[in-house]
Amino acid sequence: IKYKDVDLGIVKSISLSDDHRLVVVTARLDKQAESLMVDGSRFWVVRPRVAAGNISGLGTLLSGAYIAVDPGTSTEKRREFRGLDEVPLVTSDTPGKPFLLVAQDLGSLDISSPVYFRRIQVGRVVSYAMREDGKGVDVRVFIDAPYDKFVVAGSRFWHASGIDFSFDANGASLNTQSLVSLALGGVAFSTPETALNGEEVPAAAPHYTLYRNQAAAQHTPEAVIEKFE
Repeated sequence: IKYKDVDLGIVKSISLSDDHRLVVVTARLDKQAESLMVDGSRFWVVRPRVAAGNISGLGTLLSGAYIAVDPGTSTEKRREFRGLDEVPLVTSDTPGKPFLLVAQDLGSLDISSPVYFRRIQVGRVVSYAMREDGKGVDVRVFIDAPYDKFVVAGSRFWHASGIDFSFDANGASLNTQSLVSLALGGVAFSTPETALNGEEVPAAAPHYTLYRNQAAAQHTPEAVIEKFE
């Protein structure tokens, strides 16, 4: 068992639960790990993995698999934990901020799909779930620091998956964020120039609409003018 590559303990036994549905791991931890055994701490097995084009855990090819720890912030002590089935994409010490996007559907997005700003990857999709009313999908993304400061109330998010082809008065245009987004899906966002110029703008919103493409995200509805006699 390790935290920041420091050995904290060893696994003593592995057995099945009484109903045979779970695996029970019993470990002996060093004294220095006592402060990590609190509510909210997370545990998972580190082994070689390939997901959404990312390769992790190659070091375990030589050293063998181990259990990693992400400490919680609570002060309530615990001795039993439910291990994670997947490696968390964001740990408690990862600098940045999470944001909630609301979409009509998931499209080709998946866990760890990239998030782009000016065609540079600045974050990733960390989770998604159907909305309670069934009328859309909540997509949670994490934007790494220092790029999280570019997400303000006026930011617009859109699906960057595949090829975005549009035709207007200026002619035809073809946009794609990267070859990775073609295969794995992705999200892109833009920010008003006023925010980038240092002008004061409202802070990030509680949630954002995830538009189907860049054209829809940047479309400004035409004003309707009614005349009264």
